[in-house]
Amino acid sequence: MALIAVLLPLLMLGAVLALGRYEELLLPKEQDDDGPEGAALGR
Repeated sequence: MALIAVLLPLLMLGAVLALGRYEELLLPKEQDDDGPEGAALGR
């Protein structure tokens, strides 16, 4: 039971990170042509 208590959070963390990477590949962020974020704010 102690082994499950140690491994389960690590496996869940790995699953969350893998889903995050999958989401980034599936839905790439749109790139703005304005340049850096500071340019959009007028800085």
